[in-house]
Amino acid sequence: MLLIWNRPGFVEGLSEQDRNAIFGGVDEIMKELTESGELVGGQALADPSQTRTVRLAGDRTEVTDGPFMESKEQFAGYLTVDCESPERAVEIAARWPDVRMGFGVLEVRPLMDDAGSEM
Repeated sequence: MLLIWNRPGFVEGLSEQDRNAIFGGVDEIMKELTESGELVGGQALADPSQTRTVRLAGDRTEVTDGPFMESKEQFAGYLTVDCESPERAVEIAARWPDVRMGFGVLEVRPLMDDAGSEM
């Protein structure tokens, strides 16, 4: 799984040329992954301001607005890919426009199989 992290709202501050470069780059990679059969799925996430965090507080459940972590970068979306190797997943992540342009990072994390033996 490729976890996409970037600064909320960063796109609004970009020039039209930079926005087109980012979205065009994403479209290019998505087309390639679809054609190669490596793309399993993925989705962008809504703005972090719409997030609710649920946790145990003492003996009751507490729900708060906003993401759990305090950080400049927030979890923005994900891609699930079926690659031949972890190195291929890293190659895809390194080509992601948010990474190449310095606006975010992608975390490459293997999925556990149903048995959960990876833990």
